[in-house]
Amino acid sequence: MVILSTYLISSATYMSSQWPSISRYRGILYGIAVLTGLLGIGFHSVILFDDITQQNGLYLSLPNVISLIGLQLALIAVIAALNKQMCGFAGGILIVSSLSELTFIWLIDQIGNIPPVVKALTWQIKIHIMTSIFAYGLLCAGAIIAIFALVQDKRLRTKKISSLNSLFAPLETTEKLLFNTATAGSVLLFLSIFSGLIILENIYLQNQAQQIALSITALIMFSTLVYGRNFFGWRGRSAIYLYLCAFFMLAISYFGTRFILENVLGRTWG
Repeated sequence: MVILSTYLISSATYMSSQWPSISRYRGILYGIAVLTGLLGIGFHSVILFDDITQQNGLYLSLPNVISLIGLQLALIAVIAALNKQMCGFAGGILIVSSLSELTFIWLIDQIGNIPPVVKALTWQIKIHIMTSIFAYGLLCAGAIIAIFALVQDKRLRTKKISSLNSLFAPLETTEKLLFNTATAGSVLLFLSIFSGLIILENIYLQNQAQQIALSITALIMFSTLVYGRNFFGWRGRSAIYLYLCAFFMLAISYFGTRFILENVLGRTWG
């Protein structure tokens, strides 16, 4: 609850620091946002590290993975807000981080006190798993950027001018950030898939066949988007929708597979 509270306070103050009517307090609000954001990230890191690193392996239950992605999003938010134009975006991402913690709490409540099953893992598998999670987290941040871009695009088309506009960076800046995120995320996703194909001796026995097939499909979609942007100048709503479709495919490949394996079939991942 401490983590949840600090993320929500940080989100509110980041967005408030952009509000025109209280611009004279912008420096103070920005300072509070950074401080509470870093405080939440610190608490979150310590608690989650304790939860995940057990014995000689990693305890990557579905709640822990969701919480880890929430931590990564919070870190991305604080870094993005170093550019003052991105404070509204940072506030939005921190709300998603807060939602990830609420989901974590709900899942823990549903699962109850089940003893963790921790498998000893080689360093190669640990690197593969962490690369996968970082790829999902980065591309998740991109999905939030894409939603921001869609909202901006709609407001510009309808010529809506209000104080809410101050929460958004210029559309060109948002789109550039989206495609940079897509590029970096695609590289991480490729490394994740490639290392998985090399490390996992039997994909079917490792319960990874469906996940890898869907992840490859998502990678093709992200790569197509990056290629189209670099060589044909793709932008606008069509490009944003393609990104969101690719991310949806990726989310299904991981979280859908995890949920079915752990909660329907009663099998473990890894």
